[in-house]
Amino acid sequence: MRIDPRPLPAVLPFLGELPPLLTRLYAARGVQSEAELDKSLARLIPYQQLKGIDAAVDLLVTALEQRQRILIVGDFDADGATASTVGTLGLRLLGAAHVDYLVPNRFEYGYGLTPEIVAVALQREPQLLITVDNGISSVEGVAAAKAAGLQVLVTDHHLPGDELPAADAIVNPNQPGCEFPSKALAGVGVIFYVLMALRARLRSLGWYENKPQPNIGELLDLVALGSVADVVPLDANNRILVHQGLERIRAGRARPGIKAILEVAKRDAARITSTDLGFILGPRLNAAGRLDDMSLGIECLLTTDFAAAREMAAQLDGMNQDRKSIEQGMQREALAQLKDLPVESMPYGLCLFDPEWHQGVIGILASRMKERYFRPTIAFADAGDGLLKGSGRSVQGFHIRDALAVVASQHPTLIAKYGGHAMAAGLTLPEENFPLFAEAFDAEVRRQLREEDLTGRLLSDGTLAVEEFHLELARALRHAGPWGQHFPEPVFHGVFQLVEQRVVGERHLKVVLKTECGSVKLEGIAFGVDREVWPNPTVKWVELAYKLDVNEFRGNETVQLMIAHIEPR
Repeated sequence: MRIDPRPLPAVLPFLGELPPLLTRLYAARGVQSEAELDKSLARLIPYQQLKGIDAAVDLLVTALEQRQRILIVGDFDADGATASTVGTLGLRLLGAAHVDYLVPNRFEYGYGLTPEIVAVALQREPQLLITVDNGISSVEGVAAAKAAGLQVLVTDHHLPGDELPAADAIVNPNQPGCEFPSKALAGVGVIFYVLMALRARLRSLGWYENKPQPNIGELLDLVALGSVADVVPLDANNRILVHQGLERIRAGRARPGIKAILEVAKRDAARITSTDLGFILGPRLNAAGRLDDMSLGIECLLTTDFAAAREMAAQLDGMNQDRKSIEQGMQREALAQLKDLPVESMPYGLCLFDPEWHQGVIGILASRMKERYFRPTIAFADAGDGLLKGSGRSVQGFHIRDALAVVASQHPTLIAKYGGHAMAAGLTLPEENFPLFAEAFDAEVRRQLREEDLTGRLLSDGTLAVEEFHLELARALRHAGPWGQHFPEPVFHGVFQLVEQRVVGERHLKVVLKTECGSVKLEGIAFGVDREVWPNPTVKWVELAYKLDVNEFRGNETVQLMIAHIEPR
């Protein structure tokens, strides 16, 4: 792992009366003006800039006026679950008479609005079908819905293919011709924007002259959770949405389901950060879609009964424990496949497959192996009927969805279907094609990346002076975000004297350190260390990359280093 300084602009922008360190941190993350740090809802990009928003609202107003039956078709991840919940709750708040949701089971129907899921949807007798977090590539599914006499509104954020579905309206900031400045909205962010536009239209039509106007801001905790869990870039617009949602949670105004998941995870809602959304709530919610049926997660978020929410949160927590156990076994098997392979013979693009691997966990496995070997990785599982389902994760500088498009164009019969983003993608292919696909994918990675791109690189925001290791700075950094994808939490580096070291749990290294000059003693923790390396009593000095954090124990707060990388010096 190489630690490099995070690049800074030649001239730092003026960002108001901020401490110099915060100015530097923001500038390194692309902030160019003080206005970009304003996280009030008034700073959101206007919904009018979304292509298709007027047509979408026309459909919805007619549906509300005619008391049509509306069915939301979601996705089986945390973004899809929160988007389904926001769509269902939001439309009910705004006056829809009949709103229900349907989320495809990953193992029966796969992703998106397929003709098969349309057939299931028709059993509910809907009149308007709304996709959330999917639909932009569902050409056949939308055609099936239209042939059955349904109206279809597609809301999505994924990249479109060569052909758009023939829906009655499409709202997707990434569709051709859409001038919405932020292309980074999550699926839950897109449906929230649709609700904002619908409320404004209803207000202009006089729907709320004799009754209170609904507050769709009540849904922002869900928008924040889905946005962070889907790892979308936290540009200025998304930071507003996430910040506002976090503020609701911290103030005790979250949905009962979110409160219950935090309770079962033993997290204090008043102290929650964006990191907790991604690593505490997101995995527990995702566990339902990975191992069983995401309906459990959606019902947990929908319910207003805290006792019911607590029961469902406990089930989600149990599923997450099962997911961890399955994942650990799969990691051991993946490492065994690679352990005898010399580094110089390792593919640039890793493709891994085992017929026993769990289809719902391959995305996490791909992520873990990518982090270990610093190269684009796709893990495959048996999907039945002679097909393999793959989930890929990428490294900076390699757009994995576009790479799959190149492979598909060069080998037209190799991949059955694919889709995704720059950093994550999914695909399906015949099992017999796996060897040829692995070869073609590796060739495409080699075409785009060099050997030095695969060594692992950690960007540091510099070193901290001895006098900066204090609670006030740690607290300021915690709330200076929200931090996340493309707006990373500050990481610092330095050399420390290793005073004490011990392993807690299975693979967590607790350390006591002294600053290089020996004047300040600090505690730190590194998660998931290699047990063959640590603890090591012969090591007296270490180089660290770390985050400055606040540790609370029995009501006392202390500075703690969250160690991202540790190596002997």
